[in-house]
Amino acid sequence: MRYRTLDPKLIVETAERLEERIADRFPEAGLRGVAAELVSLSRDLAKAAQALEAPIWWLRGLIIAAVIAGALIFLFVGTILPLIHISQADDAVQSVQGIEATINMMILAVLGFLALIRTEERIKRKRVFRQLHGLRSLIHVIDMHQLTKDPAALSANFKPTAHSPARITNAADLARYLDYCSEMLSITGKIAALFAQSVNDDVVIDGVNDIENLASNLSRKIWQKITLIDGQPAAQRPAPAPGPASQAAPIPPRAPRR
Repeated sequence: MRYRTLDPKLIVETAERLEERIADRFPEAGLRGVAAELVSLSRDLAKAAQALEAPIWWLRGLIIAAVIAGALIFLFVGTILPLIHISQADDAVQSVQGIEATINMMILAVLGFLALIRTEERIKRKRVFRQLHGLRSLIHVIDMHQLTKDPAALSANFKPTAHSPARITNAADLARYLDYCSEMLSITGKIAALFAQSVNDDVVIDGVNDIENLASNLSRKIWQKITLIDGQPAAQRPAPAPGPASQAAPIPPRAPRR
């Protein structure tokens, strides 16, 4: 059963590790702050999803008390007519009307009972969508940070304007930055899936699927940029830093053959 359910603890640890990786590579970037916010949000939402698994006992007690009180009032008023009145010819019309009113009240009582039973589902559903709203906003914030990371800036023919944003001119760093954004979007989808795991409700599952589809579509757009970076010619990429291999002594030319 370990691999059949999502573990909130492992999701939070993955978000924390990703925040540390971003801090090591891009310590001054705004993406580091977004990653820290993702860690904080994942902790809060993991606790919220786990809390939704427990029944709302006070609400269930209130529903049981309301049903018992309604049944006692129903019997006390005496809306169920004795069968002896049906056999009397003088009261036949009144008996039919009384039976019809009784049936209508019983139908309304059943509908009211079903509405009370589904009150817990509606309360949990409202709590879930309140949490998913903040998660959806964070997904758009992540997308804003990768918006200006254009692979075209790596081209030798690229000419920035006076109002151009700060660009990452190293292909490896740009690809890693975009990959971090894609990983963050993937984590948001897993956080949303925790609510579908905790609350077995069709409306909640549809809402979680919308969050996952949004994150997947934005991640697909990011990977299109990464593909463009990998497909660039090596001549257009920045030259690597000199290492031990490049500092080796040049090979002397061969002597001409006689």
